[in-house]
Amino acid sequence: MKTFRSNGKLLITGEYVVLDGAKALALPTKYGQSLNVEDNDVNSIVWKSYDEHNEIWFEDEFYSNEIATSQKIETRNDISSRLIQILKATQELNPNFLNSSQGYNITTHQDFNRNWGLGTSSTLINNIANWAKVDAYELLEKTFGGSGYDIACAQHHSPITYQLTKDLEPNIELVEFNPKFKNNLYMVYLNQKQNSRDGIKVYKGLNRVDNSIIKKVNQITESMISCESLSNFNSLIAEHEHLIAELIGQEPVKAKLFHDFEGAIKSLGAWGGDFVLVTSETDPTDYFKHKGFETVIPFDKMVLQ
Repeated sequence: MKTFRSNGKLLITGEYVVLDGAKALALPTKYGQSLNVEDNDVNSIVWKSYDEHNEIWFEDEFYSNEIATSQKIETRNDISSRLIQILKATQELNPNFLNSSQGYNITTHQDFNRNWGLGTSSTLINNIANWAKVDAYELLEKTFGGSGYDIACAQHHSPITYQLTKDLEPNIELVEFNPKFKNNLYMVYLNQKQNSRDGIKVYKGLNRVDNSIIKKVNQITESMISCESLSNFNSLIAEHEHLIAELIGQEPVKAKLFHDFEGAIKSLGAWGGDFVLVTSETDPTDYFKHKGFETVIPFDKMVLQ
């Protein structure tokens, strides 16, 4: 049996503008997803996906002709159809992939709630790419699209900066982001999953970004990495939130939902859902639970260092 595992992701700076070449700070998470591949003798792909409670949330069986031709894809449920499309795209990148009568039992295991937005899709793409020996960034482009920072997080085990070159090639640098005030940092789930593809589509339609905005985001990213005080970090969060709010025409999450909170709050990734970064002098769990947000995870329990 072969096993592949990929890390989840959080985008700390550069949401949206990372698509246009801004330097983003991204954090691989301790949460992730594995994919196990075992030969079988039934000449088909038997697929089972397990959630964080080790319960099956998806299962199906595929045959090679369905993948090669997308045969009967319209009769499948959305998840099966998407999975067939991913496997077909993988086969286009590596024609030797799944081109024999050999069957496989595939199991995936994720140790996080798939509604959290930590990378259910990107970890799957990276695992399949590793299995098929294809470029994960190319596979992402053929399937879900996006900047690719989530693939970089899937492949790295410490904080990174991620930036697309003019040729749209990823430039990845390992960085040390282990702030003195990390015990004052928390990730809070907003109880709703945000569709990044929808957010990207809206952002692209606005066409407002320019070099000055990218330069400011780059400066904030570098300043956050080297920041040594919580008060300065809070100021950088406020500056970044104001910049992106003006760019996309949306209200920052703190003003919208948590105006009475004493610390700083920053959206992570596409605005409107998934996790936010929270800074607080004291444990803010009771504050957020009182408002109906039960999932509050300290920095050290979330971030892979």
